[in-house]
Amino acid sequence: MKLIVGLGNPGGKYQKTRHNLGWRVIDCLAKKIDLKNFKEEKKLNALIGAVKFNGQKVILAKPLSYMNHSGQSARAISDYFKITAADIIIVHDEIDLPIGEIKIQENISSAGHKGVQSIIEHLKTKEFKRVRLGIKPLSESILKAEDFVLDKFNLDEEKDIEQEIEKAAQMIMTALLSDSC
Repeated sequence: MKLIVGLGNPGGKYQKTRHNLGWRVIDCLAKKIDLKNFKEEKKLNALIGAVKFNGQKVILAKPLSYMNHSGQSARAISDYFKITAADIIIVHDEIDLPIGEIKIQENISSAGHKGVQSIIEHLKTKEFKRVRLGIKPLSESILKAEDFVLDKFNLDEEKDIEQEIEKAAQMIMTALLSDSC
């Protein structure tokens, strides 16, 4: 069984912000693997969807606990479904990477990402996989990260982000098919 958690913030005002890239990838992946809908699971504080894909159960989750408390939900989900850290993929925005760049890594620090840090603290390990999606424009210096990540992409960036979301979802799906995740 695999758990794929997209980080973001609940509510319409955050829907297209930089910090909600994880949720957007989860939505794209859900379409690709034929997951019809998500159900709010109050005890897990998340929107959850489950599907059988490539012979294994795959749980897609969007925590409802806001970004900085994502670990509470990730821990509750992993405990409930008895999923080890090695079978968890966290999908999130990465301010240190330019738009369009995606890195898949595991067993690394949070690098200041508060949502990832919350997950490390609650799972008591950093031995899970991460799909890091770049959100930093090449031409812009970022003065205050907290404000920047809650901004929406401009129209030009949104075109690049749509491609990045599609590419990330495809990468995760390929990993699931090869069982390398």
